[in-house]
Amino acid sequence: MMCEMSGALVWGQPDCLEEQPPESSRGNRARGTGWQRRVELRGPAGRLEALVNEGAPHAPAAVLLCHPHPLGGGTLHNKVVYRAMKALNAPEFELELTVLRFNFRGAGLSEGQHDGAAETEDVWAALDWLESEYGLPIVAAGFSFGAATVLRACCERPRETVRALVALGLPTEAAGRGYSYAFLKSCTIPKLFLSGERDAFAPAAELARVTAGAAEPKRVVLVPGADHFFTGQLRAMQRTLAGWVKEKAP
Repeated sequence: MMCEMSGALVWGQPDCLEEQPPESSRGNRARGTGWQRRVELRGPAGRLEALVNEGAPHAPAAVLLCHPHPLGGGTLHNKVVYRAMKALNAPEFELELTVLRFNFRGAGLSEGQHDGAAETEDVWAALDWLESEYGLPIVAAGFSFGAATVLRACCERPRETVRALVALGLPTEAAGRGYSYAFLKSCTIPKLFLSGERDAFAPAAELARVTAGAAEPKRVVLVPGADHFFTGQLRAMQRTLAGWVKEKAP
């Protein structure tokens, strides 16, 4: 049983749901850093379900965080996505940025149907909402399918507000198919490629091949001993992610 797949292509695992706080602390906590609220975005395929974890009042940036493949159960509650949100939002990691997570079309309560390519339009809709709501520079990030989609959306149609990109577990090969991401050659937005050293869907040599062709500035980090899902190494992922964003946040 898997949590993420695309046709015959599988990029997920069953232990994928976020570790949610008690019901009493969700949605009704005092407004402030970490205060969570539900919002609805208007995407080209209809309503998109979303959650916002509010940041500090004077946070220098906001974050868009995209989830893994919907056909295998990937949603905004994916564990890697949730832990990435905590690294960017929780006071523990000293960033306290506002983070928007949303469900792609056809996932969770979002309207529409999975397409596989048109999800870039969902990313653009989410960026529009963040820009309008907060008026801050944006860090756009994603995990697995979410990483591939956010990179394509932001590199093929760059916008001034997106100041940094993060690709967690960017897949480079699966089921005999390779992924080259040719658009990265001209993408000059600062980029972090953060993967597990033992990622079965992005072997180190293949990730090096893909990222070698990417325009600067970029950084590639492999978490020692970690697989695609950073199993047992989620804290290391969080520390690396938070440290890089601290450097790049305007």
